[in-house]
Amino acid sequence: MGLPGIGNVGNLAAEHIRKSIKAEKFATLYSPYFLHQVLMLKSGGFRVVSNRFYYKNIKGKDILVLLGDTQSPSSEGQYEVNELIVKFFKKLGGKRIYTIGGYNASNKYTESPKVFAVSNDKNMRKELEKQGVIFGKITGTIWGSAGLIPVFAQKYSIPSACLMGETGFLEIDASAARAVLRIMEGIIGTKIELENLDKLKKETERVIKEIEQSIDTHDPSKPSEGMPYIR
Repeated sequence: MGLPGIGNVGNLAAEHIRKSIKAEKFATLYSPYFLHQVLMLKSGGFRVVSNRFYYKNIKGKDILVLLGDTQSPSSEGQYEVNELIVKFFKKLGGKRIYTIGGYNASNKYTESPKVFAVSNDKNMRKELEKQGVIFGKITGTIWGSAGLIPVFAQKYSIPSACLMGETGFLEIDASAARAVLRIMEGIIGTKIELENLDKLKKETERVIKEIEQSIDTHDPSKPSEGMPYIR
């Protein structure tokens, strides 16, 4: 599952999974709890905001990917929509759920982010820890679908985990998404194409370096400290 959120990590990662494994859309979720928005398309057409389910069988393993334009902005909608998603997944015979999000660890950009996680299943924790995923070292709250879907997964006896890429002040953090995708490669059992993500990561780092150098040139006495003042 990857929906818009902190650093857009979940959406960016899930979209790369979908493209890399060539998953095909098989279902669309519309909800009155989503924002009343219609997206204008390059073709000149339009569509209402939605969440979409994609499917691909890889080496005998059924993979479902959830992508979407939005999450519900209300608490009531978050509970209604996320429970519906989990019930739909269970009806299809789903065995495990992984949600993807970002963990705002600081206000600085991280070139080599860690991946943190929580899980309702001991076996999943052990498997993820072997891949370098960190449990029990962060505190705080998980907002939206990334946290609530595992909650409802537990209600319906589905093992689940929320993977969170370490991120900072960026609206789109390719570095954090890339770190999570390295973990997802082991979970899915296939290589995920990261070329476009690597290009975005390098471009982001180039722009950040240029801004830091510019600031240091104008005021050498003022430490940049990863630009905590940029929003």
